[in-house]
Order: sequence, then C-alpha cells, then structure tokens
Amino acid sequence: MSGVLLALPETAARKGTAGERPGKNGPPRPRIRPRPAADPYLLAAALFAAYTALSVLRYRRMETLSWDLGIFEQVVRAYAHLQAPVADLKGSGANVLGDHFSPVTALLAPAYRLFPTPVTLLVAQSALFALAAIPVVRGSARLLGRWPALAIGVAFGLSWGIQRAADFDFHEICFAVPLIAFALEAVLRGRWRAALLYALPLVLVKEDLGLTTAALAAVVAVRARRTSPLAVRWAVVVAAFGAVAVLVTLTLVIPAFNSADSYDYWTKMHGGAGPLAAWDVKLNTLLWTLIPTTGLLALRSPLLLAALPTLGWRFLASDDHYWSTDWHYSAVLMPVLALALADAVATARTSPRPWLRAYARNLPACAAAAALALTPSLPLASLTASATYGKSPQVAAVERLLERIPDGATVEADIGPIARLTSRCRVFWVGTARPVVPRYIAIDNSDGWAGDPVRYATTLHPGAAYTVTGVAGGYVLLKLQPQQVR
Repeated sequence: MSGVLLALPETAARKGTAGERPGKNGPPRPRIRPRPAADPYLLAAALFAAYTALSVLRYRRMETLSWDLGIFEQVVRAYAHLQAPVADLKGSGANVLGDHFSPVTALLAPAYRLFPTPVTLLVAQSALFALAAIPVVRGSARLLGRWPALAIGVAFGLSWGIQRAADFDFHEICFAVPLIAFALEAVLRGRWRAALLYALPLVLVKEDLGLTTAALAAVVAVRARRTSPLAVRWAVVVAAFGAVAVLVTLTLVIPAFNSADSYDYWTKMHGGAGPLAAWDVKLNTLLWTLIPTTGLLALRSPLLLAALPTLGWRFLASDDHYWSTDWHYSAVLMPVLALALADAVATARTSPRPWLRAYARNLPACAAAAALALTPSLPLASLTASATYGKSPQVAAVERLLERIPDGATVEADIGPIARLTSRCRVFWVGTARPVVPRYIAIDNSDGWAGDPVRYATTLHPGAAYTVTGVAGGYVLLKLQPQQVR
C-alpha cells in the first residue's frame, strides 16, 4: 500500500474532505494527505486483546448469557466434520439453516477443527470486530487526517454496540461488522466495485442482511450518480439482488430446511401493537444510536442509509428484545455510524455556518471522549476488576462435576452447562430432547427453579428413571439408569 493517498475526485469536488490547493494551469488539485501506516492496525490489535479478554474470561467464569454459544458451536463442529449443520439445541436433529440462514459460519470450521472449543468462536468474533476498526480509521484518515481518524476509531471500538456484542457470547453478525466497514470505506474512496463486492457476502451472514446489501448499494448509487453512470447501474443490480435474496431466503431456502416448512421468526414480525408500541424504548435506542456516537451529525451523510434496514426491522418487530440497546443487535450499526460521522465532519468543515464548522471540527474528539466516559458502565469496565481474572471454587467444582459426563454422551441441559459440553457431547435444550431420552441431564438449579431434580427429570421423560449422581455449586447432574439407556 502506498504511504500517501490522493483525495478522490468525487470527494474533492465537494471541497470539504481533504482540502484543495491550486494547480499551475488548471483547476485545484487535491491535497495529499499522508496516511498513518500503523495507527489502524495498532488500534485493531488493542481492541482484539480487549474483546478477547472480555469474552474468554466470561466463559472461564461460566457466566454465559444465553444458549447461542452452544448452538453455534454445534453448527461449526458439524461443519468442521463435513456434516450438515445440525444444532440439537434447537430440537433433535434440527438443521440450523432452517432457523437462521448463516452459512458464513462454515468459515470457522478449519480453525475449530484445530482447536475444538467454544473459545475458538469467541476469539474469532473478537478478531472480526477488531478488524472492522482498520477500515474505520483508514477511511476517516483519508478525509480528516490522523488524529480525528484515530478518535473516530476509538469511538467505534469502545462504542456501546460493539462492547455489548463482544460481551454476548457469539453471534454470526460478527462477520457483518467488518464487511460493512470495508464497504463504506470503499465508498469514501470512490471504489464503487469494491464497495459492492464487500456488500454482496452479507446475504450469507444472516437472512435479513440482504436488505443491508441493498442499502449499501443505494449509498453507492447516491455517491456515484454524478461521476459513474456504470457504477449506478451496477448498484441497482446489487440492490435488487439483495432484496430478492431476502425474499427467496425467507420464503424458500429457510422453509426447505425447517421441519415446519416455514420461517419461525415471522411470528416476531407481526402480532404486536404496531410500530408505535413502546415508542419510548425505541426512541431511547435511537437517541443512544445517534447522539453519543455521532452527535447527530451523521444525519448529514448518505452513508447513514445503510443503518435503516436494521433499525427498521427491529422497531417494526413485536419482540421487545429487539427494541433496546441490549444484546448484540446494534453491532452492525456501529461501523455505519463511525464512517457516516467521518463523512459528515468532512462536508461540514466547509459549511458557511461558523458554528457548524466548529462543531464538526471538535466532534471526533467528543465522540471518543463520550465512548471513554460511558465505558465504566459497559462490559469492558470489568477488565479493571481483579475478580474478572479469577475462577471461583464454585466454578471449579462445577467443572469437575461436568467432567464426569463421558465424551459422546447425550445430555439435556440448560444455559449453565451447555457451553462446557457442546464440544464433546450431543447436547439438547431442556424439554426438547424427545424422542431422544438422554443419558444425562445437567442443570443449573441454584435458584431452585426445577424443584426436585429427579421428579423434574421424570416430567421431561415419563417412564424413564434418573438418579442424582452429583451436585456442585447449585448444579445437578442426573444419570439415566443403565437399563433405560438409549
């Protein structure tokens, strides 16, 4: 890569990105901005270390938040052994392509084959999130220079959307974050073909992201309309492809792999009180999305169009989990916001309004400061606590208990034991193992939710006889009596 980059003609025409200087005998020439060679990569390395520590140490402490890590491990484990992506946690023999269409996770199979542990998935996710910082900083540096770009990179890396996603076990959207970031960096450079090529694989990440592919293509069309009619035509083709991919995936592909011949999540997209339901929660999420990350200035950039599909389906859904700032749902918005901020700052720098120029000039530093100020209330703050790095005697006792389960055994489990077992056992979610009668049942009964474990096992599998073989730290391990083993 060259050490310097010329401002793009399309950018220079707006007279606000890299500035201009007069040529000898013609129109102004773009000013050459040196690109810091190491900054994006050093920041990405630091973020990778932080995200990895956060997620791996949470796993080590057995503080898994959901069953997703177990589901994705079952899927990647199957891919690693060249098998269909069955996730028994979603139901005995359930093909995960009938739940969410995320074949991109097969890319993790080689690494998992070498390191068959859920930690492999957590490290890969951390690397993908950190990777996105590189195009964010590079794209911002081409427009704004070194220090504003680094500030925007810090704001992105410490953003609440990325932190919450890094803290949430594993999810396939980790692939989407760098793809979106690279696509928008290419847009800012005027590399229309590269932007469209980065947008296309999103249809393989998750079924809804074809709409984001279409939105990114729309961004290309908007930015290229004055300089490249050919790019606009291809953008229209890619936008149509993204929309059709969503339609085909939801109505044909997923139902083909689903035992009910349908898309299970339709029920979460209708049946609620409408888009105005919980408007205060949705407004709060929207304000958190736009204010601490961009100070609302990103509203001036067409790049923000790429955020509309994700915000749209979330706020139209009837499931209240989608409306808030929790979980991982906002991670794909963060690279859009970061690069839209850089683009908006660049254009605002030449505004005839002095207050807007001053506001834009200071906003990258303010966004970084806001991210730093919010971090004590966000997941990465746990890295400053000594307890984060330890393993309690209770956790050690639970691990010894679960080690009694032999490799290859069938196990019915709730959230607590799942991620400790999916790498070596066939694991089912409690209550969904039928027709299989598992050899073991492992549950976290520390709050007594299951009552008498033996009686609870009988309700799960009438006619089967289970006995308690061990208790540790509130966890209970039950074993099917030998004559009943299937």
